[in-house]
Amino acid sequence: MPDPSSLPCVLAGPILRRLEPTRLVLWFVASRELTPVLRLQLPQTTLAIALEAHCLVVPVGAHAFIYLIDVPLAERLPEDVSIGFDVLIDDCGIAQWAPHLLYPGTTMPSFVLHSRLQQLVHGSCRKPHHNADEGLLCVDRLLAGAHTPAERPALLMMSGDQIYADDVAGPMLRAIHTLIERLGLFDEYLEGAVVDDSRSLYKHRASYYHRADLLPALDSNETLRERFFGGVKKPIFTSSTADNHLVTFAEVIAMYLLVWSPIPWTLITLEPPQLSAEEQKRYTREQVQIERFRDGLPGVARVFAHLPTLMIFDDHDITDDWNLSAQWEETAYGHPFSKRIIGNALLAYLLCQGWGNQPDVFGELLGQTQTLTAGAQGNHLDANKQDALLEALLKFQHWHYVLPTTPALVVLDTRTRRWRSEFNLTQPSGLLDWEALSELQQELLDHPSAIIVSPAPIFGVKLIETIQKVFSWCGYPLLVDAENWMAHRGAAQVILNIFRHSRTPGNYVILSGDVHYSFVYEVLIRHRNAGPKIWQITSSGIKNEFPPRLLEWFDRLNRWLYSPRSPLNWFTRRRTMQVVPHIPEHAEAGERLWNSAGIGQVFFNEQGQPEAIYQHNADGKPRTRMVPPQ
Repeated sequence: MPDPSSLPCVLAGPILRRLEPTRLVLWFVASRELTPVLRLQLPQTTLAIALEAHCLVVPVGAHAFIYLIDVPLAERLPEDVSIGFDVLIDDCGIAQWAPHLLYPGTTMPSFVLHSRLQQLVHGSCRKPHHNADEGLLCVDRLLAGAHTPAERPALLMMSGDQIYADDVAGPMLRAIHTLIERLGLFDEYLEGAVVDDSRSLYKHRASYYHRADLLPALDSNETLRERFFGGVKKPIFTSSTADNHLVTFAEVIAMYLLVWSPIPWTLITLEPPQLSAEEQKRYTREQVQIERFRDGLPGVARVFAHLPTLMIFDDHDITDDWNLSAQWEETAYGHPFSKRIIGNALLAYLLCQGWGNQPDVFGELLGQTQTLTAGAQGNHLDANKQDALLEALLKFQHWHYVLPTTPALVVLDTRTRRWRSEFNLTQPSGLLDWEALSELQQELLDHPSAIIVSPAPIFGVKLIETIQKVFSWCGYPLLVDAENWMAHRGAAQVILNIFRHSRTPGNYVILSGDVHYSFVYEVLIRHRNAGPKIWQITSSGIKNEFPPRLLEWFDRLNRWLYSPRSPLNWFTRRRTMQVVPHIPEHAEAGERLWNSAGIGQVFFNEQGQPEAIYQHNADGKPRTRMVPPQ
């Protein structure tokens, strides 16, 4: 175990989360317990705030402590101006303990509280070992060039797959295990696996590229093996690799540290594990991408320290096709090992993502978490307490949230409140159940405009949705990620009716990701002059892309088969709506879908309508404007 004094005081962060004029929410991870002080540099004065009374500290290892900071303010902070902030630790500021977080010519990070949501940036799907460039560095460049408060986005919305717990490169898994050892992250006991505990898992011959072998080899578990570790083949879209699927709570926590901060990488030296010759070739190929990813982390961390960041999960944050169907749920939650895998990822999501969106709703769960981690004996978590906490997490139904911005920002949980098929358990579930959709309608009533964050597009590409439907009819929804709003009759009908309701907003902007390509649709309800107007704006992925040739053909076929005059439109659930695609500015041959890793940027007018929509390209090409057809 390392000497604590040899570790940097802060391992990751600070990350700005939900910021309001009377409330500041921040997140960071320290190597020891601290007594931090928050300093705010306002235009006319400086405030110093001791944070002991405003910190919730959750130990996740002998030398790893998550700091959840929630500071209420008696007086409102000024809006539309730059506010500098610093976190003092032992009288040292960020310039001393994390100089990579500062832009040239500055002495501390800063943020802006916008009085109106004039612009934001958004994206999803950030896979470390994908060969695409890092999309968050587009935001870093944007912030570096923003010389006035008005030029800075109001927030960064990350709409899913912030990590890939189910698709991990060998070198990343090696870094995770080395960091677990370096920080003494907590061990745990494992039920229903070949190994007894996490230590045995990390050392097992099958720990790298063969985690399917760690499940009991019984015929009754074949579906479970395939679902979590077998590498589910998706011939239509991609081949999903799950043979390094994260299992333990410590593995997922280490993953968050390694994808959000450059500092943990300085604490470890990677030696490849024992591998076969073929596995060693794969490991070497993956290492090239992981090193590129690591080298971009200072810029990523700088973005998080300057821009309020909101998040919501999608499937890869937990596991591929999470809660896709009732049958999937029966299989996954019916075995103690797979249930633990899902629960561990969800607990890490709570601590690293979910809490910062809406701290008020997590008090009871965080109390249980502190009891669990503070009571670790011999660096092992108590199995009974862990199971009880994970059971409560899996039943929790308040992951969604609303920001009181202008226009209102409504963020949907489309993963845990699903509308299950009552007639065929293998059919895809609706992304929201009837109760959740009713609550959504209540949230939207009497707002003149609203921004809805739905991880999966509500209005997607018709051809791809048709392919997913065909595979679902044949009983194979897992093969094609058959998760879209139109896949379930009840959920599709209700969400479309909400848009038609006379008291819901006249202007909707739907922000989505998930699909690994970007597009913009403008949607009008036929035969209704008074609106509403709907924009479906999809930006994906931050560090992921769709297979280029395949997407080119899908785009072309979709234009041919579902042109405005095509009779096939009458067989879709959106036949009462007119969908007008915007055209990428640099598109060739009539493309509607833009396939480039990066980040989306949307500018809004005073009515909450998008007045400019861009896709920033991670490869350095000029930003792409998505323009309506002439």
